[in-house]
Amino acid sequence: MSEGLWVYLAASPLLWLAGTLLVWNIALRIGQTLPSNPLLNPVLMSVSAIVGLLMMFHISYDRYFAGAQFIHFLLGPATVALGIPLYEKLSLVRANLLPMIVALIFGSLTAVATTLYMGRLFGFEPTIVASIAPKSVTAAVAMAISSGLHGDPALTAAVVILTGICGAIIVTPLMNIMRVRDYSARGFAVGLASHGIGTARAYAVDPVAGLFSGLAMGLNAIATSLIVHFFL
Repeated sequence: MSEGLWVYLAASPLLWLAGTLLVWNIALRIGQTLPSNPLLNPVLMSVSAIVGLLMMFHISYDRYFAGAQFIHFLLGPATVALGIPLYEKLSLVRANLLPMIVALIFGSLTAVATTLYMGRLFGFEPTIVASIAPKSVTAAVAMAISSGLHGDPALTAAVVILTGICGAIIVTPLMNIMRVRDYSARGFAVGLASHGIGTARAYAVDPVAGLFSGLAMGLNAIATSLIVHFFL
């Protein structure tokens, strides 16, 4: 009877929606114990735990995403909501407008160009290159770009998450090594390279860093969607 109940629950989309929320809350509480430790990133811990659960119970990604898609839908509204702190600090943003434009252009070009170079260096198929080209863009936009380039949106989502996690882990020690003290510069850099996950980390460190990270994430989504069509 218990086996039959598990089969029924495993087929229900709400199970994996509830499971994702539960895992996230646990990871968030663990991360709050040592907020200065980048390795205790809630996203990293959540992804690792969910992947482990799916492998343990032999659950396909499609079955999992049938429930998790409700969370995926909220990526759009969450991204738009980042405009609120931007409006509140508009004068600060205007004061840094020129450096941000320069950083945006070079950062977006570098992210796409390095992907193309690695693709040619290792002989990746065009589909794979198209899938990983928007790796530094927030997931919702990156998957749309990938689909338009005839890439694999599922692969894009995985690479985007991995990019975000890596950026969130290394941003603080890297900026410290480079002696970058300006939180607006630190935030813009991580948002440009590591989108939403990097932005969450930036907000945890400093509100100004979070503000500029969110701005970079939004601008990079627009810039990359234009740039990739010149290369692919």
